[in-house]
Amino acid sequence: MLIEVLKSKVHRAVITEANLNYVGSLTLDEDLMDAANMIENEKIQVVNVNNGERIETYLIKGKRGSGTVCLNGPAARRGAAGDVIIIISYATMEFEAAKQHKPWIVFPKEGNKL
Repeated sequence: MLIEVLKSKVHRAVITEANLNYVGSLTLDEDLMDAANMIENEKIQVVNVNNGERIETYLIKGKRGSGTVCLNGPAARRGAAGDVIIIISYATMEFEAAKQHKPWIVFPKEGNKL
């Protein structure tokens, strides 16, 4: 049996910008992506702590060390600079393997730094 489990989470990052006139996605500082074991184009869920919005999109690499967390395209309507978000990705695995799985969880500091 296959089940879907939490793979990675960036907990309480702060949106730095929202760019409506861009192809939809979330741009994320590459340092945060690496720390959370996330890759470019990976499907993610973005949960906005400020307004309760939940969206699915994909990741684009942001400049390493920049602290960038940018909602792009239609996603830009779901959050604003300064909003706190949680970025989540999931993995599908065998039930027994899932029992041993440990997700990567990142708690960014001020400025979305590690």
